[in-house]
Amino acid sequence: MDKQLPKRTFFQKYKLYLLGGAAFVTFLVYVLINVSGARKLRVDSDRIVIADVSEAPFLDYVDAEGIVQPYLTIKLNALESGTVKRIVAEEGAMLRQDDIILELQNPELERIIEEQQDEWEKQRILYEEKKVEMEQKSILLRQQSLQARYELSRLEKDFALGEEEFKMGVKSKAQLDLQREEYDYKSQNTTLQLEGLRHDSAATYLRRGLMDNDLERARKNTVHARSRKDNLVVRAPANGQLSFLNVTPGQRVGLSENIGEIKVMDNFKIHTRLSEYYIDRVQVGLPAAATYQGTKYPLRVSKVVPEVKERQFDVDFVFTEDMPDNLRIGRSFRVQVELGQPETAIVIPRGDFFQTTGGQWIYKLNKSGDKAIRIPIAIGRQNPVQYEVLSGLNPGDRVVVSGYANFGDAEELVIK
Repeated sequence: MDKQLPKRTFFQKYKLYLLGGAAFVTFLVYVLINVSGARKLRVDSDRIVIADVSEAPFLDYVDAEGIVQPYLTIKLNALESGTVKRIVAEEGAMLRQDDIILELQNPELERIIEEQQDEWEKQRILYEEKKVEMEQKSILLRQQSLQARYELSRLEKDFALGEEEFKMGVKSKAQLDLQREEYDYKSQNTTLQLEGLRHDSAATYLRRGLMDNDLERARKNTVHARSRKDNLVVRAPANGQLSFLNVTPGQRVGLSENIGEIKVMDNFKIHTRLSEYYIDRVQVGLPAAATYQGTKYPLRVSKVVPEVKERQFDVDFVFTEDMPDNLRIGRSFRVQVELGQPETAIVIPRGDFFQTTGGQWIYKLNKSGDKAIRIPIAIGRQNPVQYEVLSGLNPGDRVVVSGYANFGDAEELVIK
């Protein structure tokens, strides 16, 4: 006998469908909530770095690697063109001032010097001849003036005698007038001769001065020509090391051509390159320090090159006190440039968040430390270990400072 089965209810009949539909609706609601609300991201606490926000002294400085260089490098340029005759000093040699580095030869220059010497000799001889001529002319004029004064004196005496004879009736008035005319003529003529002598003396003095100047100019030209021959010997301009010499025997060297370089080893500087971010704040005279084997050596900014290349600019430093022992060219040092005095500020440690956010926002932890919310902030100055916070955070807050490359655009971090 068949047993009648109980009739199933609607729920029993469609239970699996109803459960599946409820699960789908629940999933859909979850997705909608997450899409419409803040995006959350779960992160492991051991994959992030959490730091405290504090109020502490902030020293605005920049840290960079510097290279020791000679304080002064002198370029060697040929003062005369010529062919390399002999090389005396080798690259790397330590030289004293005026030590011979190399010798040049220039037959054309030697010919010019000989011609200049001959020209000087000709002018000197011509000057002596003109000097003798002027002396002879002056003597002749003095003789003529002496003769004129003598004749005037004689005529003056004759005229006085003639006046006495006229008074005595021995000489007629016509004879006296004739004697007077001769005396007046001779007197005026003698005056003109004496005036001409004075003018000739002045002209002779002027001509002699011009000739002296010409002769002195020719002498200086001759001395200069001789000194050009001395320039064929290239000497060290200062004590230092001949870092390189770019010539070979027999090579033709042009005027002012660079042929070598001398590094002055009496003092050193440290050269570095800084980010263009600091170009308006780094100035000559700023204090700095170089660290070597745990010891800091005071420095001072001696030169700032304002030209920016590859987003960096060049800066030179000099030691203001003691220098490290056994300082060598090419050795590297860590250099810290102080950009101001220490000031109390709200600070956070450096982290990779700045590269991702540009310092415009950061994740701030709640009190329990299991969540971090994205908040806007403003970053001011920075140094190699700290950022100055201008707004958005307070002392005692805790923030996530690293791991931002994996957070994407999440608004909230759930920390496990």
